[in-house]
Amino acid sequence: MDEVDRSILAVLEKNGRISNNELAARVGLSPSPCLRRVRQLEEAGVIRGYRALVDPAAVGRSLRVFAGVRLMRHTRADVTAFERGITQLSEVVACHHITGNFDYLLQVEVADLPAYEDFHANQLAALPGVATVTSYVTMKTLSPDIPSRP
Repeated sequence: MDEVDRSILAVLEKNGRISNNELAARVGLSPSPCLRRVRQLEEAGVIRGYRALVDPAAVGRSLRVFAGVRLMRHTRADVTAFERGITQLSEVVACHHITGNFDYLLQVEVADLPAYEDFHANQLAALPGVATVTSYVTMKTLSPDIPSRP
C-alpha cells in the first residue's frame, strides 16, 4: 500500500458514495487506474464494504447506551455462548471484547430509557454467563465527520 492508496482510503472513509471520476481527481489519478486501485483494495479486504450512516433518532433509536459487561467465567464455552447470544440482539450496534474492568463494551441503541430497562433486564442480563452490566447513558455524541444531534 502506497501513499496513493492511503489517499483513496481517506477520501472513501469520508464519502463512500463519491464517483470514481471525482475520487480520481481528488487523488491525482486518471479514472481507470483509480478504479483499478479501488478494486484491488476491495479484493485484498482493505475495503470491507460500504454502508449508509443512519440517524438513530430517525428510526426510533434515540437513546444510546454503552454497557460494560463482565462474565462470571472465562472458559471458551462461556465466552462462545455469550458472543453467540450478543450477536443476535438487534439493539447492540457494536460489541468489543476489551481489557480492563469489563470483558465486553457494548454500544446499544434503543427508543428510550424504559426500552433500555426492558432490554437490560430481559435480554442482556439473561445472556449466558453475564455476571454484571454497568450502563453509561450518552448525553451527546461528538464526531468530526457526523453532525451531533441536538
